[in-house]
Amino acid sequence: MPERKIELIGPGFKIHSVTGSNPKIIEAEYVGPVACPGCEGTELRTKDRILRRLHHASLGRSATRLHLTVRKYHCRRCGRYFRPRMPGILPYRRSTEQFRRQVYLDHRDGISREQLRRNCRIGTATVERWFHDHLELKERMFSGRECPEVLGIDEHFFSKKNGYVTTFCDLKKHRVFELALGRSEKALEPFLKGLKGRERVKVVCIDLSGSYRAIVRKYFPNARIVADRFHVVRTVLRHFLATWKQLDPDGRANRGLLSLMRRHASKLRPDQKLRLNRYLDAHPAVRILYEAKESLCALLNIKHRTKKQCQPLIRRLVNWIWKLRYSGFPAMETLAETLDNWSSEIACMWRFTKNNGITEGFHTKMEVIQRRAYGFKNFTNYRLRVIVMCG
Repeated sequence: MPERKIELIGPGFKIHSVTGSNPKIIEAEYVGPVACPGCEGTELRTKDRILRRLHHASLGRSATRLHLTVRKYHCRRCGRYFRPRMPGILPYRRSTEQFRRQVYLDHRDGISREQLRRNCRIGTATVERWFHDHLELKERMFSGRECPEVLGIDEHFFSKKNGYVTTFCDLKKHRVFELALGRSEKALEPFLKGLKGRERVKVVCIDLSGSYRAIVRKYFPNARIVADRFHVVRTVLRHFLATWKQLDPDGRANRGLLSLMRRHASKLRPDQKLRLNRYLDAHPAVRILYEAKESLCALLNIKHRTKKQCQPLIRRLVNWIWKLRYSGFPAMETLAETLDNWSSEIACMWRFTKNNGITEGFHTKMEVIQRRAYGFKNFTNYRLRVIVMCG
């Protein structure tokens, strides 16, 4: 076939022929611009030609082999012998960068090493090594970043040996910022001291964890702590259900009634409202408890308020704390202490709409990554994958 120039890997390659079906054999030659690496001279003389047999990215569903003719040059100016550097092909490698990236993407998307070994005719150890090379390359792109302005902090389980991992999430850009092994202040201290730009953080969203609150106050001095709305409402619901169990143990054991009592009234269907009202009519004390739960949750679910608009809401919250503290039920008294202890963080929750739902969503994706790998033992390997796929 006639010679033709195309950008096969980059500019400067000339294809002579394409033969075979699986694998396809591409006979090509590098004729791009060449300069001496020593003196950058262009007065060159061809001394020899060698043939490099390389794995190349697939064309369609067919494997591809690149038979590339490379010249050996002699520089007339400095007398150096060399072979030119070519775009997309690194020295001493038997595959192009396009092929290595293709293997990385296939393995990242769930194709096993054994399947790639059969499809690409390379070893499973080679697949893993190339995969880690690309992970480390991408991770270096994220290294050196400064802390985001809006940060979400939460933990998730990693392994029985290593325990929990703390996730630092950029809530403004919806991506994972960093992972650190451990969840206590002592375990996270070396990592937190090495963070760049901690003074840039303006808002930190956390659940009702005393250890995380102490960490934020110590290491993020300019940050406003915001309680996560989901965890606050869940805490309220848990204590109300404990009080319901004290009032009516049989009704609390009914899973159908439990489902109705946990939902917000606006999310019930007409038939479900009718069933719930029949039960509440038969138990007036439980009705008072249910209406109190709905009123308190409605207060906690308020969003998008200014500083001035939050002032009457704070008075309502203080009133609720007083009512719960003197209700006479142990669970309600415990809830009052919790709300009082976190009152300033809950008040910030009305102004700042960001919450840790983004972080929880990334935790779900991390569970998928762990299941796909049948678990991780090496935290460094796990962190690389999460930063690249979620960062």
